[in-house]
Amino acid sequence: MNDDHSHSSLLVPPSTQDWMQGVLSAKVVLVMYRDYQCSRSADVYKLIKAIGRELSASFGEDYLCFIFRHFPQIQIHPHAQRAAQAAESAAVQGQFWSMHDTLFIHQQKLENGYLVEYANDLGLDIPQFLKDLHKQVHVDRINEDIESGCKSGITAAPVLFINNIRYTGRWRITELIAAIVAASH
Repeated sequence: MNDDHSHSSLLVPPSTQDWMQGVLSAKVVLVMYRDYQCSRSADVYKLIKAIGRELSASFGEDYLCFIFRHFPQIQIHPHAQRAAQAAESAAVQGQFWSMHDTLFIHQQKLENGYLVEYANDLGLDIPQFLKDLHKQVHVDRINEDIESGCKSGITAAPVLFINNIRYTGRWRITELIAAIVAASH
């Protein structure tokens, strides 16, 4: 029986291959596995964004590093994989984080038509974007993230690692900030 908390540490460490905001040498590195279609992932996305603003204001820009890894749960979220591919396709055109934010904000609308609309709003090259999606050129990258998560015992998103240790507290701003600040000492 593989208990979801059987691994408490991150087995595939953060690297420059990851999608990252901030620097790897930050005091606290947050690695998040999320699914664009999962409402809890979206809630955690909002939480972490708020915490990021607060802590950067208090401790400076180099205090936190955010790393995002894909963990689409395709068996329950039919659009999650496609959304992840859309983010990767946007990344090729230098817009990963903008697409990432858009997908979480419009989480109820992840069908193909909407993905194209978001790409258009971001000023992406639509024929290229569609070709990437159609050919599924980014599936390997997404699968690598999923595998790295599975190695660390993840079975569902969202999951957060604070300095490589799995966060098992409650998804509340006060608890999260306390855990992050504790990790920085």
